Amino acid sequence: MSSNAQKILNVAIIGCGEVAQIAHIPNLIVASDLYKITALCDISVQSLELCSKRFGIPDTFTSVTDLLASSIPVDVVFILTADQFHAEHIIQCANAGKHIMIEKPMAQTLREYDLVEEARVKNGVVIFVGYMRRYATALERLKEEIEGKEIRYVRVRDIIGNNKYFTSQSGQYQQYFTDHPSASAAELHKRIKANLAENLGDKAESDKRNAHSWSLLHSLASHDLSAMRDVLGMPERCLYASRSDDGEGKSWWWNVIWGYKGFKCYYEMAIDEVAVFDAHIEVYTNDSRVKIQYDTPYVKGLPIKLTIQKQLPSGDFSEQVVRPTYVDPYTLELPLLYDAIVHGKEYKTKPLDAKNDTILAKMVMAALVD
Repeated sequence: MSSNAQKILNVAIIGCGEVAQIAHIPNLIVASDLYKITALCDISVQSLELCSKRFGIPDTFTSVTDLLASSIPVDVVFILTADQFHAEHIIQCANAGKHIMIEKPMAQTLREYDLVEEARVKNGVVIFVGYMRRYATALERLKEEIEGKEIRYVRVRDIIGNNKYFTSQSGQYQQYFTDHPSASAAELHKRIKANLAENLGDKAESDKRNAHSWSLLHSLASHDLSAMRDVLGMPERCLYASRSDDGEGKSWWWNVIWGYKGFKCYYEMAIDEVAVFDAHIEVYTNDSRVKIQYDTPYVKGLPIKLTIQKQLPSGDFSEQVVRPTYVDPYTLELPLLYDAIVHGKEYKTKPLDAKNDTILAKMVMAALVD
């Protein structure tokens, strides 16, 4: 091996479900100049068997503890497990000296974010939160376009069809299994209930929609709120929040108004049964409208585009559509994660940054007008 050869990072995958099969494992295999998957871990034996055979990864584990205690070389762990186990698995891996790429949401409570940050600092590891929308090249172009301009109004929208419409067309032929240990479902339910109580206090049980509301604000909404913060910073307050009632304890449709200094940001979010992915941020200044439009990340190669509308000095109306790259944000994250681990470069999606999305979710729940 020449002295100029790049270090290859050994990767363990914890959680071999949908996002692992469709995005992370295939992308890591293609990025073989930077990464090598050395181990898989999941509580589903069938998921392990599928991924092991399909992707040629022989070493598998059903326990994170067993994985970390093994002699398998691991530099970085991709944690793709159920949300309620994220913080526990992050801390466990950080204490073992492993770097981490964690799918959003990173944690479930403010206390968990602080514990993860403590583990990051104590162990000197990278904990990279996978907010892939924030690594889209078009988002950087949007920020460049509005820099120095006075913002008058912003719209943030994420109204998308059910994931099944997009994952079924991913071309990765993923499979879903339910051979989980019986105790795992009970533990998951216990954690969901405890986290809800910690986040909402006495209001946790006051409305049957609260559990589903918190879940949606921490899943789909976390993409939007994180990208919104990247562009605009944190709002001063949540002026108004409203949710739907489907009669079954679920609230799929949301309207929120954020108060920023000098302007308002209108946020609408929903999951319906139409196979359209309408996720965008549109910033209105006095002389321009700049909009980033996201497409589903589950179908590789769909462009994320920027549309810039403005009046020219001649008085003509101009509309420009910019597609900076066809490379998907999941792939764009990989060299940035590599540089953070190998070269010590800064990265923006750290634990305390991610904590702000839970703060925003709590602000929304506090501002609810039902």
